Amino acid sequence: MERSLTKLLKTNARPGRRARGFTLIELMITVAIVAILASLAYPSYNRYLGRTYRAAAKGYMLQVSNLQQRYLLDQRAYAANLGALNLTVPSDISGNYTITTALKAGTTVPGFTVTAVPSTAQSNRDPNCGTLKVDEAGVKTPTPTGGGDSCW
Repeated sequence: MERSLTKLLKTNARPGRRARGFTLIELMITVAIVAILASLAYPSYNRYLGRTYRAAAKGYMLQVSNLQQRYLLDQRAYAANLGALNLTVPSDISGNYTITTALKAGTTVPGFTVTAVPSTAQSNRDPNCGTLKVDEAGVKTPTPTGGGDSCW
């Protein structure tokens, strides 16, 4: 066994023998395959990010609604904005959605709405899902209504 290994090493070390390795064509085929796989995976990844950011916004909107209900118990009125609730929108949400709360106007019964408006980047990632409004009763109103119902 040792003798055949020595013979093999000597045959590969001969001067003038071509070095072994990858050719440029093989390398370019590999790069092309990787590029095709990446082009297939990128849209799926963007959809995943859109769903993740949307879920974070929904969770934050629920938190705002809960704090509005607590505020009503303490102050006998709903808070006019997030500042009155001592809330700031987390940076991971504020980069993708603008979350606001406002009092309902023109009604005798007090009420509020929490609104999530997607940023331009989020709209590009998630084009079928638009704005969501949630009121004091927990009624969700997505816009546009066609794609928004299944999104939110």
